[in-house]
Amino acid sequence: SMSLREHALSLFRSAVGTVLPAPMLRRAVQLQGEGCPQLLVKGQAFPLKRNLYLVGFGKAVLGMAAAAEEILGDHLVRGIISVPLGIQESLQRAGMQEMLLKPHSKIQVIEGAKNNLPDAEALKGAVAIRELAEGLTVDDLLLVLISGRGGSALLPAPIPPILLEEKEKLTKLLASRGAAIQELNTVRKSLSLLKGGGLARCAYPAQVVSLILSDVIGDPLDIIASGPTAASSHTVQDCLQILTKYNLLHTLPHSVETVLSSSPTNPSAPQEYSHVCNFLIGSNRLALEEARCHAEGLGYRALVLSAGVRGEVARVAMLYCQLIQLLSLHLAGPEPMGGPLRHQLSGELLRLEAELDIPDLNLGEFLQLLQGLEPERPVCVLAGGETTVQLQGTGKGGRNQELVLRVGLGLHRAQILEASSPPGRCEIVFLSGGTDGQDGPTEAAGAFCSPELVEEALQEGLDVEAFLSNNDSYTFFKQFHGGHHLLVTGLTGTNVMDIQAILIRAT
Repeated sequence: SMSLREHALSLFRSAVGTVLPAPMLRRAVQLQGEGCPQLLVKGQAFPLKRNLYLVGFGKAVLGMAAAAEEILGDHLVRGIISVPLGIQESLQRAGMQEMLLKPHSKIQVIEGAKNNLPDAEALKGAVAIRELAEGLTVDDLLLVLISGRGGSALLPAPIPPILLEEKEKLTKLLASRGAAIQELNTVRKSLSLLKGGGLARCAYPAQVVSLILSDVIGDPLDIIASGPTAASSHTVQDCLQILTKYNLLHTLPHSVETVLSSSPTNPSAPQEYSHVCNFLIGSNRLALEEARCHAEGLGYRALVLSAGVRGEVARVAMLYCQLIQLLSLHLAGPEPMGGPLRHQLSGELLRLEAELDIPDLNLGEFLQLLQGLEPERPVCVLAGGETTVQLQGTGKGGRNQELVLRVGLGLHRAQILEASSPPGRCEIVFLSGGTDGQDGPTEAAGAFCSPELVEEALQEGLDVEAFLSNNDSYTFFKQFHGGHHLLVTGLTGTNVMDIQAILIRAT
């Protein structure tokens, strides 16, 4: 039989597989009919008259465009996509031909945004996309491919007289002061020609159909890649509030002040977007649902905790440790000592839930479900989202590897305190990985751990706490058991944030 670790890897691969560009597009888009051809998107029909154009931007867009061109064939007149610098070469090297455009493609590729920062090449791509959109007529259809990760940096078009460098400097300042992605994108939208619905307005009166891969918790369409085809739910007032919050209002470049003072104070009216249809075709939630079905197929009782896990990695690790302890108590069966401990852990979990404020996480409901689980059946708990790491050291790692190492340490401490079920009663594996195949500046997507990790590391002369205090999780996992606990998938060509899995079975 497969080990828990093999099961965890299999679940992660199935989750990523369902949001890979080609399967995702084929599920959502079809071409129908010879005489009066139609583009069918999730069952909605759009008539075609040899007038189909395509634009796209973001990390996963190259693979999406390759799949789209295959589906659309001769109906596609022309396309332009803006993708990260070096991505074609990386995919070529990885042998991922299916993610590359064919020779003589009608789609022009512009690479830019080195290190995910808007630059002159990304600006060139944005200008070309804008010109294509502005040249369309009422008889045309514009298919827009949007991949959240990198999408914002790859479509920079500051409103004149703002210079790209000025907008970039402001974004960096906000990020360095701790602004969240929602806040960053709210400010970016206010200063951009194409974000915040700008691209859709440029393409009017053409029909605009957007296919969106989300990398944002909750999948808000006006935040993913700063919402180029979605009506913005934010006003210039929201932008000013954010700038005030981070104490930047009085140090703005003159050009930014000029644009903000002349911006409309009300959000766009919905009728301004009657020519637009936005379709979410890939998300963390979708990936988790696929992993849940796969886990059930492997014999697990599988539960999805939340697709919106967020917060500081140390607090999130604590949440997972307490969940694992509760699950192991459950699998150990009715214990005389189990009652008070279960009660204590449940209380701590509910306190953490209130503190972390994770969307659609309902631990009360989860704890009730736990009561009804049969102790002999293995359990799989899945979750997704994106945690944050407060850097204190100079080590190498990523949020997933650090989360796993912290969970390993937490489970070890719980065993020392005998707060876990007696060792040997059940087998436990915890996995966390980034769906793009890269965790921080490393070649790993994430890592695995079990409650034995710290004990085994000590035998190898590795001090987990020392590695953690230097944010050096990658070096730890590279040295521990010869790197066997690293999750290495290579580039995946997609991105829907991170996936976590707890697998637990009685021995």
